[in-house]
Amino acid sequence: MSAGYLDSPWPAEDAGPQRLQQPRSGAGLGLRTGETLRATTRRTTMSTMTVLGAPGEVYLLTHSALRAQIGLPTTACVERIDPTTLKPQQRSPRLRGGPMWPGGMAIHRNGDLYVVYGRHAHRLTRDCRPLASLQLPMDQPYNSFVVLDNGLIVTKNLSAGTPARLTVIDPGSLTPACADVEAPEPSIARLSARGDTVYVVGVRSIFRYHWRDAARTLTFDPDWRFDYIGDSGQSHGWDVVLADQHAWFMDNGAHRYRHRMLGAGVSRTANRLIRVSLTAAADHQALDVSGLPGGSITNPPLVDAQRGIVVGYDSANAVLRAWRFDAGLRTLTPLWRKAPFGCASHMVLYPDTGEVVVNDYCRHGEEVVVLDIATGTERGRVRTGGLMQGVVFPSPGWGRDLYWSSMGRLARVSVA
Repeated sequence: MSAGYLDSPWPAEDAGPQRLQQPRSGAGLGLRTGETLRATTRRTTMSTMTVLGAPGEVYLLTHSALRAQIGLPTTACVERIDPTTLKPQQRSPRLRGGPMWPGGMAIHRNGDLYVVYGRHAHRLTRDCRPLASLQLPMDQPYNSFVVLDNGLIVTKNLSAGTPARLTVIDPGSLTPACADVEAPEPSIARLSARGDTVYVVGVRSIFRYHWRDAARTLTFDPDWRFDYIGDSGQSHGWDVVLADQHAWFMDNGAHRYRHRMLGAGVSRTANRLIRVSLTAAADHQALDVSGLPGGSITNPPLVDAQRGIVVGYDSANAVLRAWRFDAGLRTLTPLWRKAPFGCASHMVLYPDTGEVVVNDYCRHGEEVVVLDIATGTERGRVRTGGLMQGVVFPSPGWGRDLYWSSMGRLARVSVA
């Protein structure tokens, strides 16, 4: 459990900086024979994620979009919502942002909410009252943040053409804790972290930084770096999962997403699942996900270290598949495959029941599906009414339910 966050089942996107996408506490849906799923939905303006605070607290992050189409800065908003009806109970004022890109929200161990959106960071109380804000140095969108075990907040700009810059923020004063650190290359993916170490997926390689108390800065690790592009025709990777002693991510992240990922790939190659040992970057593997040309994704894989299963997907070609890996990770054996299956979003894994929640974009709309991670067997499915293929962040609820964000709609999916 990451020590920088509130002790909650889901205090941040993907449940924490390792991006394990599984609740830190609580039970799974436990779908039984004869039970079905139902959805309560609410229209939203660009919903990005929900996080959980104290029992019964659910927070929703949204942002504006239309202003970006005419070159104006956009804003974000945080709501505490009713956990059943989804209606707002408390709402922040519009929070300054800037260039549009889905941001991030988390509840710090100090009990306050933190948001990074556009080129601003914000600190709010749990009743959504702003306490402080910080304008970040680059006039570019910053794509969320991680909280280290020491409590420091680390964010970076979404950088496609120039080296990315990491900014470390003191959570108490909401001021920079050290000078910005320039990465060796651009980076599109969101950061991940374990302990006080930050992992960065650049556009060509994956590398990491350690926070050093003595130096009061992030220090580049020259002994751990892997060039996953090499001389291939692949495009950049997305967010990395830190599971057990390995980093897992997928490449071919360049795409033409507008409202769906289907057919949106731009590379002629197949996208790949990549594993890199956290002990020695020379220990790595790369496997084609579907093997089909034009493969692409915009999110991380999912790893069930308890069962030795990793789930990857090719959103552009509508393929979802799983592999089983042995304890030594010498082999990854194909386990199951589903196609066509329009999976593109972050997921939720319930480790106690082996249920994994994914999306399936089909029949020109989005459906939320619960699968058995060991077999791929479908346990439940419900249509949310969303017309866009979701690529953002779900979370569990407080009972036998979960929340699914999909840009223009928020859904509460529950067991009927």
